[in-house]
Amino acid sequence: MSRLHTVEMSEATGRAAELFSAVKASVGKVPNSYIAIGANSPVALEAVLSLEASLKKSSLSATDIEVVKLVVSETTGCDYCLAAHTLLSKKLGLDREAILALRQGRASGNARNDSLAKFVLHLLTTTGTVQAEVVAEIKHSGVTDAQIVDVTMTVASIALTNLFNRINDTTLDFPAAD
Repeated sequence: MSRLHTVEMSEATGRAAELFSAVKASVGKVPNSYIAIGANSPVALEAVLSLEASLKKSSLSATDIEVVKLVVSETTGCDYCLAAHTLLSKKLGLDREAILALRQGRASGNARNDSLAKFVLHLLTTTGTVQAEVVAEIKHSGVTDAQIVDVTMTVASIALTNLFNRINDTTLDFPAAD
């Protein structure tokens, strides 16, 4: 149950209503997370949507982005984002076993996905400057400098929604992740 102010989409006004309308036109529905964010801060929702639009133009594939979002959502314990990104990963062709492995930092059978997951898990679970060997390892797996930067943008994007949903306890409107 949501802990922060939330409105019915039909009651939204101003910039929030405009953003909800654009999301609905784009994806067919407005996820509960976006409704709750936009009801409280249209500026924050606009930032989330802008980051998401930037990710689509980034050097990362849709699968790369979902791998990053799965690892971050698992690591932070955001059940809402984990559910959403598990569903999206399945739609991209990842099977249940690969998704579970990636979320937990285990081998999934895809070297690139595994390398991305390991790198993101390292970023989230360590402090200080990332060791040169860790950067060399991700580069050795074929990830470019531009992609490393775009991975950090993806982490920032999903961290925002993960944190919000953990605070809000946003009601799932996706199948729960298994």
